Amino acid sequence: MVENLQRMYGSGVNALTHLGQNYMEVDRTLIPEILQVLRDEEQFDYCVDVTAVHYPKREKQFDVLWILYSFARNERMRVKTQIADGETLPSSVPLWATCNWLEREVYDMFGIKFDGHPDMKRILLPDGWKGFPLRKDYGILQQDHEWVQINLGIESGQ
Repeated sequence: MVENLQRMYGSGVNALTHLGQNYMEVDRTLIPEILQVLRDEEQFDYCVDVTAVHYPKREKQFDVLWILYSFARNERMRVKTQIADGETLPSSVPLWATCNWLEREVYDMFGIKFDGHPDMKRILLPDGWKGFPLRKDYGILQQDHEWVQINLGIESGQ
């Protein structure tokens, strides 16, 4: 599978294994194609999770990860790409319906938007919440005090 993908996409796909777990680093421009191939040709029929990691000191501050599972192969595959703050990725909802809420959570917590998503809005936090709490440079206590004061009219217990 990996050799086939590398033949097709060259240096845009780098397959790795860490502690027995397979993952691919993929150029962000290839993400929609690679995910489609993994679903249609390699039988990764379930998207377990979409998540991100914030590295504020890097130029491309975010790793975005898709954790896929193949029932037929009984195998997991992680697909990872890097994007800069403010860049978007195509939505994977057309491939896996499970991506709907998963992408909304990534938006809510990190501020990463997915183009073509059917309902790209916050899923866990209130609509008026400022910022994205899972970014490493986010001041949660300040935001909590402000939101509680404005919306509840009381002092935060933080």
